[in-house]
Amino acid sequence: MPASPSTARAINDRLALRLLQQDGPLTATQLKTLTGLSRPTVADLVERLQGAGLIRVVGEAGSERRGPNARLYGIAADRAHLAALDVRTGSVAVVVADLLGATLAEATLPIGSDTDTEAAAEQAAALLERTAGEAGAAPLHSVGIGAPGLIDPVTGELRDTTGLPAWHRRLVRVLQQRLPATVLVENETNLAAVAEQRIGAARDRDTFVLFWLGHGVGAAVMLDGKLRRGASGGAGEIGFLPVPGTIGTPSAVNCDGGFHSLVGSAAVCELAAAHGIYVPPGATEGDKEPGAAFVVRAALAGEGESEAFLGALAERLALGAAAIASVLDPGCVLLAGEVGHAGGDALAARVEERLAMMSPLRTEVRAGRLGGGGGAGVLWPGPPPRAAPGRPERLIGSGASAA
Repeated sequence: MPASPSTARAINDRLALRLLQQDGPLTATQLKTLTGLSRPTVADLVERLQGAGLIRVVGEAGSERRGPNARLYGIAADRAHLAALDVRTGSVAVVVADLLGATLAEATLPIGSDTDTEAAAEQAAALLERTAGEAGAAPLHSVGIGAPGLIDPVTGELRDTTGLPAWHRRLVRVLQQRLPATVLVENETNLAAVAEQRIGAARDRDTFVLFWLGHGVGAAVMLDGKLRRGASGGAGEIGFLPVPGTIGTPSAVNCDGGFHSLVGSAAVCELAAAHGIYVPPGATEGDKEPGAAFVVRAALAGEGESEAFLGALAERLALGAAAIASVLDPGCVLLAGEVGHAGGDALAARVEERLAMMSPLRTEVRAGRLGGGGGAGVLWPGPPPRAAPGRPERLIGSGASAA
């Protein structure tokens, strides 16, 4: 059944807004070419979007040719404001941005392990409200929370997970009660995969698996352009993956004996120490870069038995990648997180070489491109923005599913 005129207009408007966000600013002629719509239809939607305050004239194009210049239309970036929270076990970071991803304000607050659940949630909520106020961005349109742990695919809520602070779950409810904004929560490793596909190392891939390597280890599964969360939200919990080379097997409540025991930060530091590479006391603390990233950087700089260490680490990572490849055949594995970022292309190449010897399935291994952690690991979950002059693409949130 053909769409009604109002439905067709809504579809056309959404298409034009998406194109202006990812490719803009654009002229009406460029919009006509990209949408395939007629010139009168494009003129109508431009007038409609301008009248709604969603787009505006931001410049002119065609100064190099004769005749009048064409108007350039762009998203009205200040029409609404967004915020993202990067929730860690001992801190929360806030970034407030406009619709084109330009950072308007950001702040970080440490939250001690001895802080009461209600007090911690209130502190985090107050930080968001204060930061948004300083940016002149109140009220907010949407708030995204990137957090470690599992997200219930039915309710969309952060599940109660052993080892993670109770204030993480409480924060979501506090924000929903205090703000008129839409509040969304997602596993931070999943968000990292979305970011890598949109503006990072997986832009040419609609199927891949991202390994997050930091204090803990997690994965995100992207199949046919869609993030796969699993029946219980646990797709990618590879820390529990049974692999050779560990003592014992993991349990339902503890990933010791699983893949985590081979490539978690503590295990990597032990492996490095066996090869004469050590983490100086105090070099990595709290939510900062884990010791594993430090020793990988040191090995790449030539410290200790660097080649033997890097080869052994690559062998361990290839074990997990081979298991994933045998089940999903993703064709591509990204090494992300602090350790993946520290290892870069050099570590990825070593893993790919060893993976090729373990699996008959051709699997490319790449280094993630969007940083290791802090407040710069994942993109706000929306259409992929294109940075306009003076508006750098902002990456918000990050982390690992295993705390």
